[in-house]
Amino acid sequence: MITAWSFAAFLSVFVLIGLSSLFFNTHQSKDYYLASNTIKPWLVGLSAVATNNSGYMFIGVIGYTYTVGLSAFWVMVGWIFGDYIASHFVHRKLRAATEKTGEVSYLGVLANWNGSVLPGYQRLAALICLLLLTAYAAAQLLAGSKALHVLFDWPTWAGAVCGAVLVAAYCLAGGIRASIWTDAAQSVVMISAMGILMWVAIANLGGVSATLTALQDVPNYMDWFPEDLAFPGVPGAFLFALGWLFAGLSVVGQPHVMVRFMTLSSGDDMNRARVWYYLWFTAFYLMATTVGLLSRLYLPEVGSFDAELALPTMAQTLLPPVLVGLILAGIFAATLSTADSLILSSSAAFTHDLMPNNIERPFLIKASTLGICILALGWALLSAQSVFAMVVMAWSGLASAFVPMLVVLIFGGRPSQGVAITMSCVGITTALAWRYFDLHNMVYEGLPGILAGILVYFLAKLFVKNNGASAVT
Repeated sequence: MITAWSFAAFLSVFVLIGLSSLFFNTHQSKDYYLASNTIKPWLVGLSAVATNNSGYMFIGVIGYTYTVGLSAFWVMVGWIFGDYIASHFVHRKLRAATEKTGEVSYLGVLANWNGSVLPGYQRLAALICLLLLTAYAAAQLLAGSKALHVLFDWPTWAGAVCGAVLVAAYCLAGGIRASIWTDAAQSVVMISAMGILMWVAIANLGGVSATLTALQDVPNYMDWFPEDLAFPGVPGAFLFALGWLFAGLSVVGQPHVMVRFMTLSSGDDMNRARVWYYLWFTAFYLMATTVGLLSRLYLPEVGSFDAELALPTMAQTLLPPVLVGLILAGIFAATLSTADSLILSSSAAFTHDLMPNNIERPFLIKASTLGICILALGWALLSAQSVFAMVVMAWSGLASAFVPMLVVLIFGGRPSQGVAITMSCVGITTALAWRYFDLHNMVYEGLPGILAGILVYFLAKLFVKNNGASAVT
């Protein structure tokens, strides 16, 4: 009972923060999708962290680490380092292009970069976005439902419905401003919950030294690389690490994350926003991976339960009810902070990228948001995939579709509409085929997907050079 009240209290705070944004809503599409470019650097940083560190982190990463052991460390290193590298080339230029084009969506900025007008590419990109972002949002609702199922014994549909209702409520109230404000509060709860669980788990094992000894005693668990690498030895280890580096680079292809940096009040504040983002991101991911390792010591019966339930099960074992409520609030906050961002980005893709004429009426904008939220809920209720698999599939698909285009634009390329469409199609098809044939066990599918899309541009440029056509510049 105490757990339920604790959880409800934290959740109520998030909802009230989101609903309070209604008083600042100007009822214009730019305000609904970009908060009229008035967001401060610290809010941008914390919101981007909360959006990136989704239910995937609390449920997916911890379950993956529980299963594979220390080799999951490379997921963390590659993801953060790749993200950091990409940010140096992309964030500031994307913010400047947002201001120059006047577009309210990530895809709109890409399609109209530096005077280009690519409506066909924009509509195709919108369809890809709607499909993958909705799948991604469904994964977040599923992650939240798993946690509530463990702690309250709710049916899995109940947690998903609860999450969808809350997300819809404050997204309809204040759009991206509501999302960013609640994200910042959720970031604090998320990192606090993870830190408390890690500290208690280590203390109960007798301290850091005793914990390390216990982990070393688990057979093959503290190996730096997985045993089942496609290429044994150094080549396989290199590909494994490189693949996750590309997973981090893939963040610039995620509309729901990048739109946070597009809302920044001034491009001159980008470095401050990045400091908040990377300090918080690194601390949180390190704690999540550590908790994933510790969960194996508290729940040694591998294969007897769903590994993605390791964190809530471990919290019940170690913590008093009021702190279990905090952990549950942290998990649920993670799912909501990403789900709301995904649904708003999907709504922007529909109203401003897919439709032949931009939808500006507030009622229709909010109706599209609600419709996409209902669609994501339905997907979550019918899905049989794991949270980890759904997130990685959506993440790599978005990256393979959009990172090649963004990279080419950043470095001065100007692909024609036909080339831009082909880049996205080839990129995402390569990534999906890579996963379909189980080649993702060799290397993360975003790597070949991104490289294939970029290769299309250079082949087109070579063709132009040899034939005097005008497909690219």
